[in-house]
Amino acid sequence: MPFILNRQVQAVAVVLFSIFSLSVSANDLTIERIFSGSPLAGETPRALKFAPGGKYLSYLKGSEENPQRYDLWLYDIEAEKHQLLVSADQLATDEVELSDEEKARRERQRVSGSGIIEYSWSAEGDALLFPYNGDVFYHQPGKSETRKMTKTEAFETDVKFSPEGNYISYIREQNLYFVDIASGEEQAVTTEGGGTIKFGMAEFVAQEEMKRMTGYWWSPDESAIALTKVDESPVPLATRSEIYADRIETIQQRYPFAGSDNVDIDLGIYRIKDRKTDWLELNRLGDGYLARVKWVGDSQHLSYQWQSRNQQELNLLIYNRQEKSERELLTETSDSWVNLHNDLHFLEDNKHFIWASERSGHKHLYLYRLDGSLIRQLSSGDWQVDELEAVDESTGALYYTARKESPLESHLYRSQLNSSSAANPTRITEREGMHDIEFSSDARSYLDTYSSPQQPKQVSLHGPTGNHLAWLSENKITEDHPLSPYLRNWRYPEFGELEASDGQTLYYKMTKPSDFDAEKKYPVLVYVYGGPGAQRVTKSWGSEFVQYMAQQGFIVFTLDNRGSANRGKSFEAPIYKNMGGPEIEDQVTGVEYLTNLPFVDAERIGIYGHSYGGYMSLLAMFKAPEHFKAGVAGAPVTDWRLYDTHYTERFMGMPDEGNAYENSSVFPYSKDLKGDLLIYHGMADDNVLFTHSTKLYKQLQDNAQSFEMMNYPGKKHSINGRNTKIHLYSMIAQFFQQTIGEQ
Repeated sequence: MPFILNRQVQAVAVVLFSIFSLSVSANDLTIERIFSGSPLAGETPRALKFAPGGKYLSYLKGSEENPQRYDLWLYDIEAEKHQLLVSADQLATDEVELSDEEKARRERQRVSGSGIIEYSWSAEGDALLFPYNGDVFYHQPGKSETRKMTKTEAFETDVKFSPEGNYISYIREQNLYFVDIASGEEQAVTTEGGGTIKFGMAEFVAQEEMKRMTGYWWSPDESAIALTKVDESPVPLATRSEIYADRIETIQQRYPFAGSDNVDIDLGIYRIKDRKTDWLELNRLGDGYLARVKWVGDSQHLSYQWQSRNQQELNLLIYNRQEKSERELLTETSDSWVNLHNDLHFLEDNKHFIWASERSGHKHLYLYRLDGSLIRQLSSGDWQVDELEAVDESTGALYYTARKESPLESHLYRSQLNSSSAANPTRITEREGMHDIEFSSDARSYLDTYSSPQQPKQVSLHGPTGNHLAWLSENKITEDHPLSPYLRNWRYPEFGELEASDGQTLYYKMTKPSDFDAEKKYPVLVYVYGGPGAQRVTKSWGSEFVQYMAQQGFIVFTLDNRGSANRGKSFEAPIYKNMGGPEIEDQVTGVEYLTNLPFVDAERIGIYGHSYGGYMSLLAMFKAPEHFKAGVAGAPVTDWRLYDTHYTERFMGMPDEGNAYENSSVFPYSKDLKGDLLIYHGMADDNVLFTHSTKLYKQLQDNAQSFEMMNYPGKKHSINGRNTKIHLYSMIAQFFQQTIGEQ
């Protein structure tokens, strides 16, 4: 038979029955419990922000009745008091259908849920702004009324306050508008948007791959708005079907397949006073990408970053509005690719800036003059800076997160702008694990979102020296914590190191079964992502699905192969024009280590991953069938020619440059499949298109090779939805139980 489904249907039926069986102990972790009720890891505030002035914190929180429907809350730091500011139900109990643009934007932002999803503060901290139900709402704390600023049939998106709080701006039907808050008068910045023309909007690859979610930027003095003009007409028009349960929609999507044309993009400066726009004519720079845009504090200079099409060169340029002139501040180059970052910071004197670079082999911070001359390196060593967090110019203090202690931990450090000891910053955070930091605007306090393998996320407030001020969410595992009933069987990962073929260190973590017996032999699930820009082996709180599989009698093993993030360029670069090579080699190194352990059954090793992890699962099953007996590939890339320009060409070059694309696709190796394989995909995926899987289905069928598949009608790349998640992970668990589990 070329393809089988019967066993999968039986498997899902069996596992769904077991989920609802009354015989399941209250202390046994189930897939249903993972995706139902209050989160097992405890509640932590969403979208936490300091109000300007640092006296208040705001956040989003779901209601008890509907945890996925978010309201806006305020925390008074001095009074230690929480207050509901705006309830989504007070605005409207029924939500309108999201526009296609908003659906796509949320997918790019990786946000889900309903109610109030995003918000921002005015510069003075006296008002909040948020989009809801396609309109724009304005709320002043202390006042009961929430003001509706727009009342249109069209959706308003990318809503912002102007820097001094006099205006509100937004995108509507591919044009940029702003409204005077005092008078309510609306002004159109552009009127020609529509069809393939978009103003003030980030194009697909900017959102998905460059993490640039906007296409317009207010000057600090509100005299101008920098904005993009995007013409999508050069991008290939792909016709694809989005298959839902009760209908099929034919979508015409401008999708920039690797090697094809990108959008034409320009950057302009709109003058508020005379309502005119000066365009910089970026087409003179050749084929490339507008990566970042940022104003200098004087509002006379606009910086932007231009990345070459091959992404081996990144230019930081600055435009003088008065002189209408431009100059290059610096250029970063690489033999492989230049990683983008968000660590450009202009100092208040408008004469200096801080910049991040990987020129040393690791990402570090540098201080420059505004003429482009380097003053000094601010951090150094064989370790990575994660992010520039804050600069306190009154004291000359510089704060950043970094991996100085270990690639598996992120800590907060302090240095001085005038310091010569770049290699020895002062460590502020103390607890071993991962610290995600958010500073107040005056750099006098910060929020620390912390987790470790033993502690789910906690959120605490600290002074600049690290002194603890308050808990926002202590999330202590007490008797009434959601995790408490399951702690008896909870297992924490063990960490270790292996050596890659080129001598570099590979880190892994291993979670053993809750009733582990060293005299027994266990099956292993290799839980993989493996792609660039990501890291899975960290000292942070882990996946509850990993816990579930460990409690079902599996050893769960995760290894970060070469190509993954936060290890420096020498660790990333081996995959250049060679995707699917070093990554699989390193995963095999991990499996060879496992098979030498006395408690591992070498004949029962499986692999599972989603997206790039799905690609890895397929290649592991095809290229190393002697090691992997079963695999699940979720929403996998199968042919890099079918993926987008910015991501794919960064690592693979152009499709017509040699055989890299052919060698890195899964198709030349599929004939060697020997084990059990399950592939699943969302049938409305607009990121890794459903075509990736259907193309592989066809080849495996033509080769009369057995495999299983599950497709999800109407689901995008993330495959969201409570019941869908229950079905998906139940299916995965049962697949591995039947193929490599206890016999």
